[in-house]
Amino acid sequence: MDKDRVAGSAKEIKGAVKIGVGKAVGDEKLVAEGHADKAEGKIQNAIGGLKDTIRDAAKGK
Repeated sequence: MDKDRVAGSAKEIKGAVKIGVGKAVGDEKLVAEGHADKAEGKIQNAIGGLKDTIRDAAKGK
């Protein structure tokens, strides 16, 4: 598993937590930051998946 997948998943979780806390306390800025973190995490996770696919293809899996 590529390190980008791990970091991306962590960012997605961080974003989800920010969204939840932001909604609970009524902080729209925190909610927006959470959505941004979550989107960034999804992209990073996808890049990691692509790297894994390329690495596996190069190894002949």
